[in-house]
Amino acid sequence: MSRKATVALILLTVLLLDQALKAWVKTHMVYGEEIGILGADRALIHFVENNGMAFGLSFGGRIGKLVLSLFRIGAVVVLAVYLAELLRRRARPLLITAFSFVTAGALGNIIDSVLYGVLFSASDPGGGVAEFLPAGGGYESLFFGRVVDMFYFPLFYGVYPDWLPVVGGTPYLFFRPIFNVADVAISVGVVLLLVYYYRK
Repeated sequence: MSRKATVALILLTVLLLDQALKAWVKTHMVYGEEIGILGADRALIHFVENNGMAFGLSFGGRIGKLVLSLFRIGAVVVLAVYLAELLRRRARPLLITAFSFVTAGALGNIIDSVLYGVLFSASDPGGGVAEFLPAGGGYESLFFGRVVDMFYFPLFYGVYPDWLPVVGGTPYLFFRPIFNVADVAISVGVVLLLVYYYRK
């Protein structure tokens, strides 16, 4: 398979899987609802939305959200330009594959941030299922959408031993983050980049 075909396949596959799953979750699940993956209780589809950065962090209210959305767009443009340059230089396939995954994942999350506010009705705790292209308009304006997250793997629950300083006696949960297909693609790309530079 040619380098260009590899890039196109990765971009299309990640974006289709990511957006199809996010749209299904938005229009079929109530905010906070959980479904066990193949009946498991440690592998869940758990619907939440991320209004800011990774792990639900945010800053600066609406201005901060707008800056974050514009920054994400700028970052994807830079990634796409660099990916095109790698193709032009016929860089190693592993490097091209890594940047393809990172670019696809970043683009997947940008679609949510930029468009979901105008495409869907709100998904709020205690509310109903969201509607695609609602008659009254979306839940926010352009650039102010929230990123849909759904993969949740609470593998281990427990309590830290009392003898540990600071955290002793408090409960813990591993693995706490909730993420999506786009996040997985970015993580795969970063791992491949590390492999590439280690081998180099």
